[in-house]
Amino acid sequence: MAVPPGLPVVIVGGLHTDARRAAVARLLADVPGSVVLHHDLATAAAGTVVRTIRDASGILDAGEAPLVNDCACCALREDLVPELERLRDAGGTRLAVVELWDSVEPKAMAEVVTAGGLTVTGVITAVDPALVLPYLGNGDDLADGGLAAAATDQRTVADTFARQLEYAPVLAVADSPEADDEDRELLAQLHPTARQVPIGQGVSADLVDDGPTVPTPRLRPLSPLAQEALAGFDVEAAAAAQHPACALLPAEADAHGVTTLVWSRRRPFHPERLYAALEDLTCSAARSRGRFWLADKPDTLFHWDAAGGALCVESAGPWLASLPDAAWEMVPPVRRAAAALDWDAEHGDRCQHLVFTSPGLDRDGLERLLESCLLTDAEYAAGRDAWQRLPHAFDTLLEV
Repeated sequence: MAVPPGLPVVIVGGLHTDARRAAVARLLADVPGSVVLHHDLATAAAGTVVRTIRDASGILDAGEAPLVNDCACCALREDLVPELERLRDAGGTRLAVVELWDSVEPKAMAEVVTAGGLTVTGVITAVDPALVLPYLGNGDDLADGGLAAAATDQRTVADTFARQLEYAPVLAVADSPEADDEDRELLAQLHPTARQVPIGQGVSADLVDDGPTVPTPRLRPLSPLAQEALAGFDVEAAAAAQHPACALLPAEADAHGVTTLVWSRRRPFHPERLYAALEDLTCSAARSRGRFWLADKPDTLFHWDAAGGALCVESAGPWLASLPDAAWEMVPPVRRAAAALDWDAEHGDRCQHLVFTSPGLDRDGLERLLESCLLTDAEYAAGRDAWQRLPHAFDTLLEV
């Protein structure tokens, strides 16, 4: 496989530290001339971020980047592109591997590198299948484990891990003896479109006998992981795939004790009944996500994002059906295409589309609870003027 011109950059991240380091070591071993750039944010409390550059033989360079606005992740952003440019200008580097620190999310870094004029050829999240459920169920704040990227970082282990997992089109999967079929199935259902590559699947030099000539070393093609690192990556498409209006969410599935329920309806939620059910809905699955609409706020698309027993609900802007025709030209084509695929004559693109994935999911109970939160026939028949007089139960939550 040919290496792209310039300096190809692959981003490798993930909270599963051992798996991430193994994936990086695999790339160093399989791509001659590759180097790893890593910023260690664990030293942020001392006022600096430690940067190292290494190849397969060891550390080539080390330095420090000062904090920016008391934010270690901001320091990473400021330092990353100049260091990559220095590697590019020096020549001789075949692949730059950006190994992210534990809680750094790949989306932000991929966008920083691309905005800096460099080429991201791959984004990989390394995972240990045996740790997927424990991390997805961990509602602890990152700060409690020394993993916060800034003093104001309020993320949890679960939601950070979920975003790391779901953004990357490639998962480098560790060979974990502790993982069972349920663990592997959970990983597959959480991100069914990801290309899973075993970390241990590498390449080696063979002696090839070409008849009477002396056998000579001949390298096999790049390993599967190295191929994915150089395959190409579309930052804009990846961002669109995370937007709740057009996200590529998992489909229905049920295998090895793991179930994914896709629940779609056109009728709006009663805001007060849905609010009262939030805790039960959030705790019903290891992971849930999607989009929904409330009867009292019919023009607003709401994003549902839950992991580790914690739920984030936020406005994702207007439904397309609420916009004047002239405004549609300002909407990205992927958003218009997604709306057209599921357009309803009465409500347009307004819908409930929630996806719940978990081992031991109580599918029937969950469906009953969700149905009970919709407007009743009588409430629905009362019309939009009446809907907007319903209690604005989500106002306080949305102000947080």
